[in-house]
Amino acid sequence: MKDLYEVLNVNRDATQDEIKSAYRKLAKKYHPDLNPDDKEAEQKFKEVNAAYEVLSDADKRSKYDRFGHAGVDPQAGANGYGYGGFEDIFGDIFDIFGGGFGRTGGFSQRSRRNGPVRGADLRYDLNIDFKDAVFGTEKEIQIRRMEECSTCNGDGTKPGTHKETCSNCNGTGEVRYAQQTPLGQFVRVGTCDVCQGTGEIIKEKCPTCGGSGREAKTKRILVKVPAGVDNGSIISLRGEGEGGQRGGPSGDLYVYINVNEDAIFKRQGNDIYLNIPISFTEAALGAEIEVPTLEGIENYNIPAGTQTGSEFKLKGKGVPNLRGVGRGNLFFTVDIEVPSNLNERQKKLLLEFSKESGEIYKEHKKGFFQKVKDAFN
Repeated sequence: MKDLYEVLNVNRDATQDEIKSAYRKLAKKYHPDLNPDDKEAEQKFKEVNAAYEVLSDADKRSKYDRFGHAGVDPQAGANGYGYGGFEDIFGDIFDIFGGGFGRTGGFSQRSRRNGPVRGADLRYDLNIDFKDAVFGTEKEIQIRRMEECSTCNGDGTKPGTHKETCSNCNGTGEVRYAQQTPLGQFVRVGTCDVCQGTGEIIKEKCPTCGGSGREAKTKRILVKVPAGVDNGSIISLRGEGEGGQRGGPSGDLYVYINVNEDAIFKRQGNDIYLNIPISFTEAALGAEIEVPTLEGIENYNIPAGTQTGSEFKLKGKGVPNLRGVGRGNLFFTVDIEVPSNLNERQKKLLLEFSKESGEIYKEHKKGFFQKVKDAFN
């Protein structure tokens, strides 16, 4: 299946406004009424609707980002693009073409504008240390969010006053326009531009929220980071987003985890990797060396004749599984350090070792470029 972000031609970090704008543009471009008998346009129209239905919903978008099409059940509906929730899609299509075409019932603008509205979802990016990601931690964060106004309790009116019925639409929130066309008379239903579809007018607005019924507040939230999270992990906090309107539920808060790099350990999945330098003597004769682990230092016996680049494993010393069952492993690779700045006795001993090993050692061997230089002299 096609990537939903590519279908709408937006980046993966696009805002909801950018997604909606892209959708409106493409939906109008490929709408069947503007492309009669164009099967390709019809298919693209379906793809655009399906992509918008997922990406306009924070919960579905989060699941899609983490699990792809499997996270939003691509089999639910015809042609692999029916994700449900078509009321909002068709509502947006009606808006694109200037309002409803004499539509009635559940799609009326007033029912949508006066009904409960869920609060917006929020995102917070949280940086944590490497070991906090491994073992889990608790972090207190501060977010700024819109909540119900504490002065008017969300009503938007000045205390002691009340809303009045809109005289332009008589409280319906809609106005009807008759238009004569060669095909006959069409009645277009549009949102009342005086009350913005609410059917009510606020004469005296609340001094705190200016009539919106909402005010910005700072909230402190304790985030419990589970053991085993990694870069890109998302913690969902239900109901900690912006407050709903007209009795609607609050949105959710999505905490995106960014793990700082560690100076010693590198992580791949639930396994930990590191390099440990050892001496030539330790590698040749074998030795007990100290190995840093996530919990502290452990002793490990490496065998005689260990070669540089050899890898060893400490089972169960990696990162805890995020689901709480088992841990990864710790792998360390040894790098043999070649001694430098040898004194005369050390050089003599190494030469004796070389002879005992049957090596043919020639001191001050010429390099390749020196040999080339000599050849032309």
